[in-house]
Amino acid sequence: MDQTLYLILLLIALCSVSECVQRQYHFINVRKNWTEAQRHCRESYTDLATVDNMNDMIELKKSVNGGGVQYIWIGLERTSVDKWQWSSGEPALYLNWGSGQPDGRDECAVMRNGQWNDYPCSNSLTFICSSSNMNTGLVFVNQMKNWRDAQSFCRQTHSDLVSVRNQNESQQVQKFINDSHISGDVWIGLFRDSWQWSDQSNSSFRYWESSEPNNLGGNENYTVVGLNALGQWNDIPCNYQFPFVCHEDKLILIRENLTWPEAMRYCRQNYTDLVSVHSEEMQRRVVNVVRRASTEAVWLGLHNFCSMNMWIWLSGEIVCYQNWAPGNGTTPENCSLEKRKGAVQSGGDQRWISRPETHKLNFICSRS
Repeated sequence: MDQTLYLILLLIALCSVSECVQRQYHFINVRKNWTEAQRHCRESYTDLATVDNMNDMIELKKSVNGGGVQYIWIGLERTSVDKWQWSSGEPALYLNWGSGQPDGRDECAVMRNGQWNDYPCSNSLTFICSSSNMNTGLVFVNQMKNWRDAQSFCRQTHSDLVSVRNQNESQQVQKFINDSHISGDVWIGLFRDSWQWSDQSNSSFRYWESSEPNNLGGNENYTVVGLNALGQWNDIPCNYQFPFVCHEDKLILIRENLTWPEAMRYCRQNYTDLVSVHSEEMQRRVVNVVRRASTEAVWLGLHNFCSMNMWIWLSGEIVCYQNWAPGNGTTPENCSLEKRKGAVQSGGDQRWISRPETHKLNFICSRS
């Protein structure tokens, strides 16, 4: 077998979407109010705990490891801004509301006749998931669930509730509804709330107890995890004193402008390496980091293997999950002129782009 073909097949066989834990949790068994806990975490780690998914919840509970603790603070706080966002964590910039919508009463959204209507999250409807494993990228689930249960189902079995972030995606979803002969309202991944993570992460994951948050007394603006079997969340006033969990991010934005080889050396000398992005979940965490960058793009650990015209991560894996901007990463690079490396846009929709390695950009290091 041709040696080059053999190497390609070997790389494809090694292609994996598994992720290492990208956030480490630290349980602090000292009772503080929420503001004091936040200050402690920011001084000693990254911030009060952010939770992106159920895997994070499992890791967070493991960090506590019993000890008779009933409640712990995490970094979710209520703000004065009630905003619409997608379940994937992205803000709702493209708007496609029906006439008179949203009417200000309900917190979740449905697709109705090609447009959006707000609707009570507690009602049960069928829904559409997005999936990276389907040719269409969309899956209709003909089960009646409330919005939160639909979101959990999509995240466990596919990717997430569907996002409709622009006119093209809106047309695709409506065509899918028509082609699938779906009648009536269906849940999409649009919801609103006024909760924000302490580290400014755009994580949309919520794990409230039934009937929570209820803002009893009008001042329950902070979040605790009840360490029972489910570990669900409750809103509570700031002045209560509980132990808490901090997180230490394994992604570090370096706001220095270096070439790609310089950035690689910096990360290897001070952390582990330039970051590799193997999944949509990891891309979301990268997006949370790059929003603070001072350059229009940020270096990733992605380089073009010229002799085979392939993009490969510094960690050795072939690029399986892909998030290229149009015109980038899919056509042969002219390696005779300059070596090309991969970066992620710090604005817009944070897609990956190909740049000459001599450009000077911020970069993201990862901790082992």
